[in-house]
Amino acid sequence: MKKARRKKPQRQPGNTNTLRIIAGQWRGRKLSFATAPGLRPTPDRVRETLFNWLQGYLHEAHCLDLFAGSGALAFEALSRGAAHVTLIEQHPAAIQQLTQNIHLLKTDKATLIQADAFDYLDQQPYPFDIIFLDPPFGKNYLPTLLKQITEKQLLQKNGLVYLEYEQGELPQANPDHFKTLKEKQAGKVVSRLLSPVSNSELM
Repeated sequence: MKKARRKKPQRQPGNTNTLRIIAGQWRGRKLSFATAPGLRPTPDRVRETLFNWLQGYLHEAHCLDLFAGSGALAFEALSRGAAHVTLIEQHPAAIQQLTQNIHLLKTDKATLIQADAFDYLDQQPYPFDIIFLDPPFGKNYLPTLLKQITEKQLLQKNGLVYLEYEQGELPQANPDHFKTLKEKQAGKVVSRLLSPVSNSELM
């Protein structure tokens, strides 16, 4: 007589999963992240590509991870030599887990803020070297976020913006005031690295 198979329990919001830091001082370190609506950690393969793109830019950089979620991009950046990362997240379960991970890594180079991403950009007084934009898919947040970053001058002169979005979501091939340095598609997920366009280039 065959034994009845046990059904796997469904994951509920607040449960945890794990991600792995790929390289740097915390290479191979596994961190937990919360299950929350819209939270979608950047896969290892995509992160590997991104941080290959960022070689030469990341050392001592001040970074903003605007939709921190799992913290995969922020912690990978710190592991590889970023000077500081500001993590913005709104979901309470994600905030709780990110707080635990910061303590676990014993780092004083991460600032975690519970806030709405758009509100934070409106109030942010100083620019960053690298901004990670990986918002929930299907919301079409990116055009507005890029406009805020431009109007508030939140990117250093030689700064970079990383976008991660679903194919067809970003309406413009090249958003105003930015030029594409790198781009790659994996399945339906598009990764793009942008650099600000100078005033002379806009004319």
